[in-house]
Amino acid sequence: MPASGSLARVLDLPEVELVVNLTIPAAHAEVALTALAAGKHVYGEKPLALDPAAARTILTEAAARGLRVGNAPDTFLGAGLQSALRVVAAGGIGTPVAGATWFQSPGPESWHPSPEFLFAHGAGPLFDMGPYYLTALVTLFGPVTRVAATGRKARATRVIGSGPKAGTEFPVEVPTHVTALLEFAAGTGAATTFSFGLPAGPPEHRGHRHDGTLLVPDPNNFNGKLRLRRAGAEEPETIATTGTAVGRGIGVLDMARALRSGTAHRASGELALHVLDVMAAIDASMRDEAFVGVPTWTEKLEPLPEEWDPFEATL
Repeated sequence: MPASGSLARVLDLPEVELVVNLTIPAAHAEVALTALAAGKHVYGEKPLALDPAAARTILTEAAARGLRVGNAPDTFLGAGLQSALRVVAAGGIGTPVAGATWFQSPGPESWHPSPEFLFAHGAGPLFDMGPYYLTALVTLFGPVTRVAATGRKARATRVIGSGPKAGTEFPVEVPTHVTALLEFAAGTGAATTFSFGLPAGPPEHRGHRHDGTLLVPDPNNFNGKLRLRRAGAEEPETIATTGTAVGRGIGVLDMARALRSGTAHRASGELALHVLDVMAAIDASMRDEAFVGVPTWTEKLEPLPEEWDPFEATL
């Protein structure tokens, strides 16, 4: 979408330093570039862009202008995943060997009044839900180096189930059931599944080592049960989570504070680009039926301080 209407009015306000881009995936890159051209920092919805080339253009433009890019998801900043990251960083499960995560649902067309874009290029369960789970895996295990994947469409068309367009049939452009294997630079491996073609089930995320398994809260939420099942134990023990569970928007808040303090923000464009690179590699692997490499990324993600308080004044 062009910079017109309400967006143009926002960009004309000199006191606005940070634009939050909540458009559909197909508009993410154009709106972000328009905001940067107006001299504004930008925080966007996931994914960063439809493809890595467009995402790199955004980051290159931001760097040239001395501006910042942030991007969803920010669920990894919540108490659940941050507590899990502290356990892993402190050696609570030793060196991670493997991870597993999956998301399954029948699809959003039953409740979403305009779900067509969620089945178009740049969405589907991989690009719509994948950022939550892949960001969590990268947070815990570090950068991904290569992937292998398979995918299929559960159905060629879907029917809108609610709202003024209820009963309308529309085409499915992307795979709606995706299974991928990920290899991380640290040597860890992970198996992932993203599906809009199965009955709803509890999303799960696990980190394994030979002497224990860390059961991590749903990466699409900000908190939840964090459990550790030790080798030989009949039941997992619950680990108390610490940190914020306020909800969506803390990535924007952390970025705003970082702009004031001159420090790095955590839900960064660079992290979002790496996750997009991983998703693009998964997409390519489904087509090519082969392992696909992921561009090198080396940034280390540090846990939020346990005392980080979203209600403190941003000076």
